[in-house]
Amino acid sequence: MIGITMGCPAGIGPEILLRYFTEHKVPAGIRPVVLGDKAILNKCAADLGLNVKIVSWQPGDQPATNGIPVFNLSDIPEEEHSWGNPTLTTARAMAGYIEKAVELTLSGVLDGITTCPISKSALHAAGFKYPGHTEMLVDMTGADEYTMMMAGKTLKVTLATIHCSLASVPELLSEEGIYRLIHITHRGLGIDFGLNRPRIAVAGLNPHSSEEGLFGNEEERVIIPAIERARRDGIDVDGPFPPDTVFFKAASGQFDGVVCMYHDQGLIPFKLLHFEDGVNVTLGLPIVRTSVDHGTAYDIAGKGVAAATSLAAAIQMAGDISNNRKQHYQSQKIT
Repeated sequence: MIGITMGCPAGIGPEILLRYFTEHKVPAGIRPVVLGDKAILNKCAADLGLNVKIVSWQPGDQPATNGIPVFNLSDIPEEEHSWGNPTLTTARAMAGYIEKAVELTLSGVLDGITTCPISKSALHAAGFKYPGHTEMLVDMTGADEYTMMMAGKTLKVTLATIHCSLASVPELLSEEGIYRLIHITHRGLGIDFGLNRPRIAVAGLNPHSSEEGLFGNEEERVIIPAIERARRDGIDVDGPFPPDTVFFKAASGQFDGVVCMYHDQGLIPFKLLHFEDGVNVTLGLPIVRTSVDHGTAYDIAGKGVAAATSLAAAIQMAGDISNNRKQHYQSQKIT
């Protein structure tokens, strides 16, 4: 059972939820339920001319199959809601969906969660001082080590640095940080994606991976030592590869995942291949969490042009990861 948080009520979350249930076939074995606002979903359906049935769901119930099962967690007055315009009311509701989803997953009512997009500025306005979704989930679950993986069928990438200036990347890279990222990537590919011996490539930072120090020393100073440490731990990891060739190698099947040094290094090739069906997976949490790989898109909210492709992929992946984790831990008990 996968709980889908509605995201910001003023964004495209409500629309992609409705489009998922009306345009996509729910995979066998997955029972999705929505944590959100029934009135907003009904308003969205009316505004877009979608013929849907919203039915109530409560924790412990089996999800109805004759409509969209929704756990109603807010009642936003119609006069306080308009597409593309988040308010303090919508921000508080948005945060509440996440809190309840985590609570229900930790208690075992849900097997995992898939999150629709939120607004970071609205989250801050509601009194939550997290940089974003992931940090909120980490705090609520008490996770020690975590990372964002952008995952698709062809390419999976993790990032050593994320939201920082390009100029600050070299000083933020460390042997320990890259070593730990290789480990969490290996564990995620093995447990969450069910790979027996994941093959990991590490991208260099500089052109040609510095050409033996001609274009920088980060490879020799921090990246290679991290790879060598991980190899001694038994991890199948190779690199650093020149950034202009490593993604071709991974996309052609030579590697299962790529550890990247900075945000755009990994996200540009990933979105080239998976712009519509990419999924954001949080590795290292004690709960299963996937997310769409796009934002609230306030500029198109309520206009009937948002697609649910990424949401469908995220729900499918949440179900797959949940099953893979159960199989892994069951096999651990047997052995």
